[in-house]
Amino acid sequence: MASNKKRTGNNKTDPAVALAEIAENLSLTTLRDNIPMLLKKAEAEALSYSDFALQMLQIECIARNNRRLTRNLKRSGLPNIIEGLDTYDFSLRPKLEAPLVRELENCRFVEENGRNVICVGRPGLGKTRILDAIARAACDKGYAVKKVITAELLEELHASLVDGSYSRTFKRYEKYDILYLDEFGYDPFDADATKHLFRIVSARHRKRSMLLAANTGFTSWKKFFPSEAQAVATVDRLIDQATILRFTGKSFRKPKDILGDDID
Repeated sequence: MASNKKRTGNNKTDPAVALAEIAENLSLTTLRDNIPMLLKKAEAEALSYSDFALQMLQIECIARNNRRLTRNLKRSGLPNIIEGLDTYDFSLRPKLEAPLVRELENCRFVEENGRNVICVGRPGLGKTRILDAIARAACDKGYAVKKVITAELLEELHASLVDGSYSRTFKRYEKYDILYLDEFGYDPFDADATKHLFRIVSARHRKRSMLLAANTGFTSWKKFFPSEAQAVATVDRLIDQATILRFTGKSFRKPKDILGDDID
């Protein structure tokens, strides 16, 4: 005979468990892991519904932004440790206007029709130091950045013709918010390299920004190209509406020790 006795006990689902399950289903993993802490805090501080909801969303949003930054930095090719421009000794580069250079860390140039930033000058004057700081600031703001040695980029594009991956490789470099070319013109460009360089510069022109560090001024660039016409066509697009920083003065790089007699 079946019992007519009513069941006792609370059959309601624990709110913390229910919230965690919903967060799990929505792939809100950070929120899921912090539900107990958030509920405890809400009870202790008597938070309003809106404040509680805001804190739930904020904790997930912050975590996602941090994960995105970590991925961006890992893919960027930037060094692990980068100093900001606040510690850069502009007294050694008096021709550079420090406020205007620091303003580049705001990355407004990225939104201004993909303007480029080009640093030219002899080695050891701090070009890469400044561009690294700008590139890191861009990563912090959520932009996709890729730093690559110019020759390595051109070699990769050329090699991709062999295995049929040229289109995919080209589009990858085309789509970065900022493509950062270091050691531009360190070696002369042959005909194939010139073609690849012109294509990537043209594809990004007035659309996506480039950062570029070169050891010589623009008048010397023509010697890196097979012909002056090819140099003009590429340089014309690179410098269009660009911010150009010219570096002069003494090198930051100095030897630790100098031993032995002078050598003529």
